[in-house]
Amino acid sequence: MKKRPEGRALGVRALVLLLPVFALATPAFADTGDTAWILTATALVLFMTLPGLALFYGGLVQAKNLLSVLAQCLAIACLMSILWVVAGYSIAFGDGNGAVEGGGALWGGLGKAFLAGIAPDAAVGTIPESVFVMFQMAFAIITPALIVGAYAERVNFAAVLAFSGFWMLLVYAPVAHWVWGGGWLAAMGVTDFAGGLVVHATAGVSSLVFVLMMGKRAVFPAELRPPHNPAFVMLGASMLWVGWFGFNAGSALGANASAGQAMLVTHLSAATAALVWMAIEWTKFGKPTLVGIATGTIAGLATITPAAGSVGPAGALAIGALASVVCYGAVVYIRSRLKIDDSLDVFAVHGVGGILGTLSVPVFAGFGPMAPGLGSMTFGEKAVAQLTGVVSVCVYSALVSAGILLAVRQIMRLRVSPEDEANGLDTATHGESAAGHS
Repeated sequence: MKKRPEGRALGVRALVLLLPVFALATPAFADTGDTAWILTATALVLFMTLPGLALFYGGLVQAKNLLSVLAQCLAIACLMSILWVVAGYSIAFGDGNGAVEGGGALWGGLGKAFLAGIAPDAAVGTIPESVFVMFQMAFAIITPALIVGAYAERVNFAAVLAFSGFWMLLVYAPVAHWVWGGGWLAAMGVTDFAGGLVVHATAGVSSLVFVLMMGKRAVFPAELRPPHNPAFVMLGASMLWVGWFGFNAGSALGANASAGQAMLVTHLSAATAALVWMAIEWTKFGKPTLVGIATGTIAGLATITPAAGSVGPAGALAIGALASVVCYGAVVYIRSRLKIDDSLDVFAVHGVGGILGTLSVPVFAGFGPMAPGLGSMTFGEKAVAQLTGVVSVCVYSALVSAGILLAVRQIMRLRVSPEDEANGLDTATHGESAAGHS
């Protein structure tokens, strides 16, 4: 008889002895397949900010401001990670006790600050709560990072950090609780599958408030130059597209049919929006630009986000087409008519897209094959709920953002000096240059 190697026998015995430890470390109700998918989705959502959004925005600004945008995205990612654990997660997903009559809680309270009371084997649905914390942290990272595109090329870096920190705790986290944490909008039946309200509407409206309070760039609009690196824009948009599968399909919180359908409709909306935006530019200017195609892609992704769990493929095609038509119109109107200097069109693309997608849910929920429908709600009930969600989130975001900016402005400047703006934030703020030194 062949003798089993002693090392292998020891390895088997060690594995048997460790099995109870592994069992204790795994939540009783956790599903390994769901957990593996949400771990992957979490990495994809973080990939959207670092490096996706950073490159997308970095390519759109002037070369002398490239590093400043990258630094803002990176610093925001680090700061939000810490603040999410300190208090953000508790505000968004804690139990809270601020109930209002006829609705749910207004916020989650601070009972889970520093993740207090969360046992190592705690579960949320079929995944460990630690995984859920990390997945939601990635959303809390990208949302304030979206606002970077509004104040790019003229903002004071210290103001970015101060505003972003308070904004995540006072705007993002409470709204996340209203919609996803069992709050009053959830009780009303508002649908926001992956962040049309919680992410895009909050960031878009707050961007508009920020730039109105800070003022225009010195070169706006007469001396604006085209993006310095369209290749970066395309690469960043492509990373965002791939990462968005974690954003939307991951919001099903499991490896299931809902995740599969969310991924399908997300892709279709992005592809349709990219082609429609390209067609608009081609017809209007005679040339289809790479930046335009990339921007259309982002518009389609932002707009399908709240509806990704509520529409079928036909609805996704319609939403993608609408996204480009409406968001393109918003870009032109805000820049040319209103003369508002939202540097990289955050409100026109993300804000308008998120709002449009949210309001589209009752319209397209039963449109075409594979559409899941509205369930127990009528069209009218759903439309009222979605409109209530849009109005309340937009008004709240605007008011609180203005309050934060007024407070920050008391202790520091919101924007750099005219000289630093002219020289570029890379050297003026960070003492570095993307072009290197000779």
